[in-house]
Amino acid sequence: MPYGGIRIVESELPIRSELLGWSQFIELTGLHPSRIGELIDMGWLEPVLSGEDYLFRKRDVYRLRKFQRLCQDFGLSSTGGSIIVDLLERIEVLEREVRQLRRLL
Repeated sequence: MPYGGIRIVESELPIRSELLGWSQFIELTGLHPSRIGELIDMGWLEPVLSGEDYLFRKRDVYRLRKFQRLCQDFGLSSTGGSIIVDLLERIEVLEREVRQLRRLL
C-alpha cells in the first residue's frame, strides 16, 4: 500500500481508463506523497481501491493542481486550500445552472 492509514471509500469503479495509479497520480500532480496522504486523511481526496492498488480519478489531478497553486500563491494550509477549491467548484456548478435557466426564459 502506498500510504498507510488511508481511509478508502468503497464505490463502484468508473471505466478503467478514467483512473490513475498511485505513481502516475503523484507524477501528474507534482505533490509529495505525504501531502496527498494528508488530503486523503482529511477526506477531501477519496481514492478507490482495486485489489491492493489505490486509484484516483483524472479530475482529481485538475483539482490538486488548483489546490497546489492556491496554497503556494496565497500561503494557504491544506484545509484552507481544500475549502477554496470546493467553493470554486460550487461556483462553477451554480454558474452552469444559471446559464441553463436563462436559456429556458
